[in-house]
Amino acid sequence: MSPQIPPSVPEQRSAADPAGAELPSHARLVEELHALRRPGLAALRRIRPEALRQVARAAGHAPDGTDEAAGIEALLEAAVRRLAAAPGPPGPPGEAADDRRADPLGRAAAHTFGLLPGRRGAAAPERRKAAAAVYGVTPERFRRGQEQEVIAELAAAALALAHAATQATPRREAPDTLPDPPSRAAGPTLPPVPAHRITVHLSSVELLRDIDILVSSENTHMEMSKTFRPTVSGALRRAAAIRDEGGEITDDVLARELADWMRSHRRTGLPVRPGTVVPTSPGALAERGVRRVYHAAVARPVADGGGYHVDPQTLAEAVAAVFALANAERDAYDPPLRSLCFPLLGSGQGGLPPVKAARWLGWAVHEELRRHPGWAVHFVTRDPELAQLLTDASSAP
Repeated sequence: MSPQIPPSVPEQRSAADPAGAELPSHARLVEELHALRRPGLAALRRIRPEALRQVARAAGHAPDGTDEAAGIEALLEAAVRRLAAAPGPPGPPGEAADDRRADPLGRAAAHTFGLLPGRRGAAAPERRKAAAAVYGVTPERFRRGQEQEVIAELAAAALALAHAATQATPRREAPDTLPDPPSRAAGPTLPPVPAHRITVHLSSVELLRDIDILVSSENTHMEMSKTFRPTVSGALRRAAAIRDEGGEITDDVLARELADWMRSHRRTGLPVRPGTVVPTSPGALAERGVRRVYHAAVARPVADGGGYHVDPQTLAEAVAAVFALANAERDAYDPPLRSLCFPLLGSGQGGLPPVKAARWLGWAVHEELRRHPGWAVHFVTRDPELAQLLTDASSAP
């Protein structure tokens, strides 16, 4: 039987606990992590650990209570990065765990909770064995010794992230404080964009058909969202994956090809320049008439690993890079590539206000279509209000 996490109760806070009444104590968090260790991350939606949920929300990983299980997992990933403290820019927890220069606490924590690519569903004994190997001890010795320290330090790192987030100035800027796209005050008049060249879809991106190139929003480490997360990146990764007859993923196509590109360009564990666009094949999306997926690096991880930042001008750079790559690849296909689809880049975890993201995306697409009018452009969102923003941006002169 899986361990059950008891309900939270009021408790005395020690001087070592982070300030802020909304944060649970370190002891409470350690208790929940111990209870979560055996069933693993897949059980988060079933056991609903209250203290971890509170800390994830305070750290900004589950705003407004949405997808709390994914928020808790993101919190643990950020806490592992903090513990690992590997040299170089912050990367995904899997890279930290595989980097032998990293602190053993972070490496062992990543193994203990399955926070590595392809290890999320590993059985508890396998995870403990891998964590014990970090210290070169037997699983039983690790259980009685280092495991206690690993879990305690992971709890402390999670609380530190939440404390820093609650004390910091909010990162999300109001739309009026962010720059607007440039306006054309002088110079030659460019031809108008034909109205039929832009279409707005109120839909999930993976349900679209017969659009040659789908654009995905990624961070500057080219890490795709996990397949269960409600993001464009996660949806495309899930839809493009090759599965066996039982529905199990046998080839995580987009993530694999992105990792291959990062490796071949010697960027593994390092960020790419914001605005960089990387192409991959469509994987299983080819069955829906998709021929390419372009991954635009628009979100830059903030220093504490607790979120992302998007510069609105990066959107324009990414759009220009998408068109440049599409023009370069266009005639390599038969028939030639002719259509592109953009989500509302930067408005999700990147934190860019949707109205500002829509203005910049609409402006950048119009600029490119005036120079390259042969493309049909599609915008896609599941939110009716965002669809209206994109429609208004598309209609702008």
